Amino acid sequence: MVTQRLWAWLDERFDLSALREFLAEKSVPVHRHSVWYYMGGITLFLVGVQLGTGILLLLYYKPSAGEAYESVKFIVSQVEFGWLIRNVHSWSANLLILMAFVHLFSTFFLRAYRKPRELTWITGVLLLFIMMGFGFSGYLLPWNELAFFATKVGTGIAGAVPVVGKFMVRFLRGGDEVTGATLTRFYGMHVAILPALTTVLLGTHLLLIQRQGMSVPPAVEKREKAGEKIPQEPFFPNYVLHDVTFWYVALAVLAALALFLPWELGKKADAFAAVPPGIRPEWYFLAMFQTLKLIPSHVFGLEGEMLGVVGFSVAAGLLVVMPFLDRKAAEGRPSRIITIAGILAVLYLIVFTIYGYLAA
Repeated sequence: MVTQRLWAWLDERFDLSALREFLAEKSVPVHRHSVWYYMGGITLFLVGVQLGTGILLLLYYKPSAGEAYESVKFIVSQVEFGWLIRNVHSWSANLLILMAFVHLFSTFFLRAYRKPRELTWITGVLLLFIMMGFGFSGYLLPWNELAFFATKVGTGIAGAVPVVGKFMVRFLRGGDEVTGATLTRFYGMHVAILPALTTVLLGTHLLLIQRQGMSVPPAVEKREKAGEKIPQEPFFPNYVLHDVTFWYVALAVLAALALFLPWELGKKADAFAAVPPGIRPEWYFLAMFQTLKLIPSHVFGLEGEMLGVVGFSVAAGLLVVMPFLDRKAAEGRPSRIITIAGILAVLYLIVFTIYGYLAA
């Protein structure tokens, strides 16, 4: 009764008839690959968790080299449930990037980037890059020892980029070394620049999905064009309830990780301390980091690290323009080369990430 009155009150002021019609008419195709649709919903849910917990942490965090570590220590030891909020924020960041990768590769293998969804794919890939940027910038904010030296290594890799490498290092660090200026710069990127970019890209991504509907695999689309009727599920409430169920599963996993595997704070950063053993970036950069370590210092007279960085940049660029490279997808035909390349990319990321942990 209260819900009906509230809806009537809102409807009288905002005319929600268009929203009612949209929810009544919108449907989602049902096929054996439909489960992959929910990966995008889980990713969106984790973005919301990051936003909520991030705002709470900002109430106490102080972005300076002299106070950052102490403010985080105060959050986890003195603020009521502060330890839980930080653990949830840290673990949800990692789960977010993991689910973003799963969502990306699921849409890749289902060829969801084919015409007319090229821009949907491009905005999604750019969002993945931004999520990794969030992880990289947020890793330094506690100003602990591991994050300090890992950031020093990570920003140093940017120096291998031809022509603009030196400028990129100084831009990221705010100078020649990792200092308090680096922390302030990363804080600005983490709470202002990257959220602004995320808002624009995520809004565009969701709008495109709503305008174009859910993509179906080429085989299903081929059957549909042949006249076969593909089963449809109402978006509301059926699909929404299924989506929320997956959110509950994600929340349960997140809660278990936050409670039983607390995110360690470690020691405060000291630029004059010896580099601790086992310094490595977070897992989503580990495959790239380990690859760069294995490349010889010079290859055919060129710096090996530079070749590695250029190679990863080219791979990222190819991923962005994939809809325009896979011309067979637009015609509903499979491309064996693209499929093999995707499988090899997944295997590479898994194997080299595990190898990076074992080699540390």
